[in-house]
Amino acid sequence: MTLRVTLAEDGFLMREAIVGLLQAKFDVVDICENFDELMTAVDQNEVDVVVTDIRMPPTKSDEGIRAALAIRESHPNIGVVVLSQYVEPEYAVRLFDQGASGLGYLVKDRVGDADQLVNAIVAVAEGRSVIDPHVVDALVEGRESRKERKLDRLTERETEVLEHLATGQTNAGIAESLFLSERAVDKHINSIFTKRDLTYEQDINK
Repeated sequence: MTLRVTLAEDGFLMREAIVGLLQAKFDVVDICENFDELMTAVDQNEVDVVVTDIRMPPTKSDEGIRAALAIRESHPNIGVVVLSQYVEPEYAVRLFDQGASGLGYLVKDRVGDADQLVNAIVAVAEGRSVIDPHVVDALVEGRESRKERKLDRLTERETEVLEHLATGQTNAGIAESLFLSERAVDKHINSIFTKRDLTYEQDINK
């Protein structure tokens, strides 16, 4: 059965590009331009996955994250892929704070690779998680640069999972490499991103 997808993106050119990619593989049910439109669409139409920009009107700050968390609360069976223009680990931490299953966080550069976006949508629809390797890289770099080295509080297995995430491996690939079940990998990812010590403190956009 074809997955039903709702897209939320306020930028015209990016929206058209994403719609073109999605329509080749999925049933695009709604196309929204702001937070309120997205939340209304989710309540009114049955969808499998929401793909949303992280910054939309009215404030163009964190609407995508707030929408993802609200959707997780009210419609737990809907997967959500959040797209960000920049590598923003602090937003990823917020997104995965209450659990990673059915959630994805990708940098918009990935939109140019149709397979990456398509695979992410399929993964979250199946209840799995997707984390952009660029975000993982930033967290790992933060680990090396911070004096307190708070990421060292990760378990040995969590560190292994994080290192594999940084190479761009899927959850299934990590599971195969580490001889784990995908469910176990999901749990490790959830643990990594729900540990408060992972908050990324450096402003990487400066």
